Amino acid sequence: MAHVFAVDIGGTQIKAARVDERGSVVASRRIDTPATLDAFVVVARMLARELGDGALAAGIGCKGIINPRTTKVEVLPGTVHYLEGHTLAELFGLGAMPVAADNDARVALLGERRWGAARGLSDVIMLTLGTGVGGGILTGGVPVRGAIGAGGHLGHLTVDPHGVTCICGNRGCLETVFSSKAIEAAAFSAQHRGVAGTLLSHGKPPTCEQVFREAAEGDAVAREIVERGVALLAGAIAALAFVFDPELVILGGQIADAGDVLLAPLRRQFHERTVPLLRREIPVVRTRLSDPSGVLGAAALAWDACTTLAGQG
Repeated sequence: MAHVFAVDIGGTQIKAARVDERGSVVASRRIDTPATLDAFVVVARMLARELGDGALAAGIGCKGIINPRTTKVEVLPGTVHYLEGHTLAELFGLGAMPVAADNDARVALLGERRWGAARGLSDVIMLTLGTGVGGGILTGGVPVRGAIGAGGHLGHLTVDPHGVTCICGNRGCLETVFSSKAIEAAAFSAQHRGVAGTLLSHGKPPTCEQVFREAAEGDAVAREIVERGVALLAGAIAALAFVFDPELVILGGQIADAGDVLLAPLRRQFHERTVPLLRREIPVVRTRLSDPSGVLGAAALAWDACTTLAGQG
């Protein structure tokens, strides 16, 4: 069966898979992201041997600013900064195989366009809410890239001009208030200060998942953290809606798994902010891909490359 090799490079894990044209994952692997470039190359080439053999093309999603033509990582702050300046196709040792690479959140949106919630739509905003906040924008059926490929970095939209410094160098980015790290930091701060609530019962700093769970169960401190974050997220998405006038907003990433404790207030506040001007409802939905890990987006990128090559032939 025809397949492509798909890779999602995250700060915590590298996910790789063999994916067919229907978007079905035929085989897959998850490996902790190495701490050094040398160790990364070993892992990358092992994955390529195991899952890339016989593939028609490869697709790679990675954080940062990626040159899609050369697969070079142009800018990449954070834990995998060591990839900056390197060409992903070479690191994976993929030889003459056609290889496409792009920012991971933009790639995730391509997966939604081919197989998921954005199928058949032309104007869509997607946010990936996880360790950081990523984003992708589809307008007129075309992904927004910008002059150097930085377009769609929605996690670095300023929501608090006087906020804390972000990993990108800006201040008060959405990522500083609504990533899992930001939520966990707020919870730890409350715990460290001894604020009354069930957060104090944790021997270790609470996880993002625990904060949302306790907010749903009525803990006042957890609820305050979530409510503040949701209000800022709703404001950010509303601002984007006024700029891009989307048909749909998609939420992916681990925080989107929080369910109604996130989605119910977010949809309500987004509606209140946008309907008076836009006079229509813009649905806010979770990703609909069968495997939301990011590899299906990378697979969509690879299949798009196959289509392009076929057209050129």
